[in-house]
Amino acid sequence: MRRRLQTASALGAWALAQGAAAETAPPLDPQSTAVEAVIVTGEKSSRTLQQTITSVAVTTAAKIERENIQTLYDVVNRTANMSETYGKTGFTIRGISNSNVSGGGTGGLSTVYVDGAALPEQAVFSGPLEMWDIGQVEILRGPQSTLQGRNSLAGAVIIRSTDPGFEYGFRARATAASGDERSIAFAGGGPLIADQLAFRLAAEKKDSDGFLYNPVRHEDVDAVDNLSVRGKLLLTPIALPGLKVLATYAHNKRKSGYLFTYARTDTPDYYDHRLDYSNDPTRTDSKVDIFTLETSYRLSDALTLTGVASWNKVDSLGSYDTDYSAARLAYGTRDQTIKTASQELRLNYEGDRLRGLVGLYHARRDTQDLTVSITNVPFPKPTLVGVLTSTLLAGVNNPTATQQAAAAAQANAFADLYVAALPVIPVDYSGSLPEVVETTALFADGAFAVTPKLSLLGGFRYDHEENTSSSVQSATFAGTYPDPTAFGPFAAYVTLVNQFVGGMVAQAGSTAPKATRKFNAFLPKVGVKYDWTDDISTSLTAQRGYRSGGSTVNIARSRVSPYDQEYTWNYEAALRTAWLDGSLTVNANAFYVDWKDQQVLVNLGLNTYDYQVENAGKSHLYGFEVEVAQRVDEALSWYASLGHTRTKFDDFSVDVGTTTTDLSGAEFPYAPHWTLSAGVDYRWTNGLVGHLDSSYRGKAYQQADISQARDAVVKSRVLFNGRFGYAREHWGAYVFGKNLLNATYSQYNRNDVPIALLSEPRVVGVTLETRW
Repeated sequence: MRRRLQTASALGAWALAQGAAAETAPPLDPQSTAVEAVIVTGEKSSRTLQQTITSVAVTTAAKIERENIQTLYDVVNRTANMSETYGKTGFTIRGISNSNVSGGGTGGLSTVYVDGAALPEQAVFSGPLEMWDIGQVEILRGPQSTLQGRNSLAGAVIIRSTDPGFEYGFRARATAASGDERSIAFAGGGPLIADQLAFRLAAEKKDSDGFLYNPVRHEDVDAVDNLSVRGKLLLTPIALPGLKVLATYAHNKRKSGYLFTYARTDTPDYYDHRLDYSNDPTRTDSKVDIFTLETSYRLSDALTLTGVASWNKVDSLGSYDTDYSAARLAYGTRDQTIKTASQELRLNYEGDRLRGLVGLYHARRDTQDLTVSITNVPFPKPTLVGVLTSTLLAGVNNPTATQQAAAAAQANAFADLYVAALPVIPVDYSGSLPEVVETTALFADGAFAVTPKLSLLGGFRYDHEENTSSSVQSATFAGTYPDPTAFGPFAAYVTLVNQFVGGMVAQAGSTAPKATRKFNAFLPKVGVKYDWTDDISTSLTAQRGYRSGGSTVNIARSRVSPYDQEYTWNYEAALRTAWLDGSLTVNANAFYVDWKDQQVLVNLGLNTYDYQVENAGKSHLYGFEVEVAQRVDEALSWYASLGHTRTKFDDFSVDVGTTTTDLSGAEFPYAPHWTLSAGVDYRWTNGLVGHLDSSYRGKAYQQADISQARDAVVKSRVLFNGRFGYAREHWGAYVFGKNLLNATYSQYNRNDVPIALLSEPRVVGVTLETRW
């Protein structure tokens, strides 16, 4: 790898020397010192960032290039009140995970949209999240239930790739970096028919050996082989003025480590020498295909009719080893296919005093989920003691306290012997869990100017959902039962318990019939906005957030267990300001959220797999974001953002067998109190360019636990990234670094096994680009 970097650096230096003599530096951006104009589209209308009252962080194509942003998770680490969860497998917005905060619920809490297509939660790890040829990324913080519907209670991520244009333009890039990473990318397009039909193609091939090695299998555990291809067509026919049709097809194929790639923490210098001793492969192969057709027709100066149809398919095959050792004890595969189709029709109105939209939406998501595994279930000793105690007292009427104590002591003595002989129950399990979710909605959003300065805001969504699920499961005992003859006087008990274990395993092997649940939700939104001057405005809004109910399969009891919707009321204040002739913007949002009927994953006590979702929680959270950006002059610009979030479970009781654990007062997992990001760019007149940014995330807890113990803490960290290079009109050469100070921390630690999800180490690399 070092030789590759040296070679690439030498090539870059040679190119710099040759180009300096042959070309003049490209002219500085002719734009004035105003902060880069940003149009926000995530709320289904086009407004400037300063006109948008929703808390939104926008990453433009220019910022992606300046800061060497390669994936969505680079954006996550630079956004106020946003953080990673289990490594690069999920994220939080304002302390709320994109999947859940308490283990409950099968629908997500925030959705990633790529070119108008809503991706399933599984694609947040393996989907098309590379930032090559991306035009803009919008992080909408706070509930988007009014406009986006299901799975947007926490917010939404809107990714838009670069659209075709009617002028030819092409670019290519080659990169080499630490971890033996190498990539090559191409993008470009132009007109097929002047002013009427244009195309754009983009492709990127990325390979990396990663940083985690398995000496048992002699392979790199977190190696990545990723191919992304995208094609777009833009039609604006002269025969139909006002009509615009944009068709997008994207394909992403990825081979990488499993969803969670753990490193051993019981080896020396485990941050620098990351090892995994799993005997079975821990890999994920995935394919994502997305097709979107967006059509808009301007009916008049004020009215525009828009239709969006999308279809995407996510295929994912994961294999994993859950004993984390060289022995072949526990392993499995999970095969998922998720197909999503949606159609939306909306009418936008932009009048002098009234602006807004009304729309209809329908979507269907079909999930096929097949798991096959050998699983070691820890023996449920308390359950065994309870069953034996009841058996011993079966013939005793109104047993005395002494009799009960004697029976319990005898049951415990035997249980200790039996569990020593069978500490885990090996189960050969297969389960098919199909699910179909259909959603239909009517929605509206708008603003009415009562006076030139005062506007009333409002909106609603009426959402109807049908959720159909079932399960087909097979479970058999995959081990050897303890021999009764080895237990002397307890031999009869051993035979009884062996039958108990077999029956418990068999109970997980039955079929739960198909069941359909229907949900209806009305989600209002009200607010007021006041423009104090052309450059200063404030607003107040209140809106209802929502996540639908559904059903989960309780594997231990082989039944489909229903649960109901959960709701939030969200109260938000916003400030938008521009200063120094627009060269400086200072924006802020403050929020308070009241969350009721929270979906919580609870254990009913039979064994480790006796879980189901119940509406058992209540919580609240509050905080703010402040974002500042300034373009000092044509060469210098900087930005900074500060986020603060406090989360708390007000009511969170979890029943485990006969014991109730009250988690009230605990904080949400992966919800740091403080997040801070800052960056500065400078562009010299001779073609040199430089960028430096940093981000801070305060400590957070890796699980919801009232003790919030020290070993469950993700420690605070500061990351520094930089990019320095030389840009000419048609080419550029750059050196970049991520995590420059090599900050070390873990995103998740296991207490029962010495393994952890470790942070990414320092990465350095070089990039060569050409444009024509």
